[in-house]
Amino acid sequence: MTAIRHDWTVAEARALYDLPLLELLYRAQTVHRDHHPPDAVQLCTLLSIKTGACSEDCAYCPQSGHHDTELEPERLLGVDEVLAKAKRAKESGATRFCMGAAWRDARTGAPFEQVLQMVRGVRALGLEACCTLGMLTDEQAQALAEAGLTAYNHNLDTSREFYGEIITTRTFEERLQTIRRVSDAGISVCAGGIIGMGESDGDRMAMLVTLANLDPQPESVPINALVAVKGTPLEDQPPVDPIELVRMCATARILLPRAMVRLSAGRSRLSREAQLLCFMAGANSIFYGDKLLTTGNPDVRDDMALLAEAGLRALVPAAGEGGKSVGPLPAE
Repeated sequence: MTAIRHDWTVAEARALYDLPLLELLYRAQTVHRDHHPPDAVQLCTLLSIKTGACSEDCAYCPQSGHHDTELEPERLLGVDEVLAKAKRAKESGATRFCMGAAWRDARTGAPFEQVLQMVRGVRALGLEACCTLGMLTDEQAQALAEAGLTAYNHNLDTSREFYGEIITTRTFEERLQTIRRVSDAGISVCAGGIIGMGESDGDRMAMLVTLANLDPQPESVPINALVAVKGTPLEDQPPVDPIELVRMCATARILLPRAMVRLSAGRSRLSREAQLLCFMAGANSIFYGDKLLTTGNPDVRDDMALLAEAGLRALVPAAGEGGKSVGPLPAE
């Protein structure tokens, strides 16, 4: 069994990332099979429960109030509407339901109480529940834990060194503080990053090393390729080479052996073959549904066909009996 390390260096990670591709895939697949069923993929659905008008200035994000995009802001959705969408996601085969709100900090008062009701309702449906609400206080993290929240997403986005080129409205250290609060409350951490924002390979490795050296390591690591949106400062960034995404998935798998490596934003631009290479590299989770917060995602039917043809199966949610056992993919 591959040992879990918390003392990785950027040089070690870079040496892995730069291996000949087939050797890197072999090593990643070996680690993957030590810790995960080789044919199982977790299906997650992501819903924007409050869209746009965010006070953050994240250069990649169409939801930022600082950028002139065509996105129309929307208020916090009602509990019943969110739970209806969660039920449909479950019927489509999703096992984790993720709720995202475009906030710098999680709101207090009635909006936060609504979110807690959503979490309780999603768990009552037998789904894992994940939220991304911005920065949290200790009290908010504890309240989410008591409501039954499975996981909290708070991406690092990039390296500490490159962070200020992308975001100025909060610091890298504030990101880490929220991750620590979530972990201390007993909630699983979901944290990853975005490639294709103009960062170097060294920045990519520094981000992965920061995640790997957390104790405990994140339970889930989303690997996102930038979706360049008109009106954002990064609108002219070229698309990420799919092989770079494959290398990121493989390196993440080796550094974070137990984590779910989630193939996330940018997947709609990948060919079927490129997606399968990412699965070979150790990716074992995808966002599944028509939309990722505000950007497109591959069609559900296409996803089902690809996974079925590859002989892949869906992970049963941890909320179900027996934990994360493997079950068949649902019928279309």
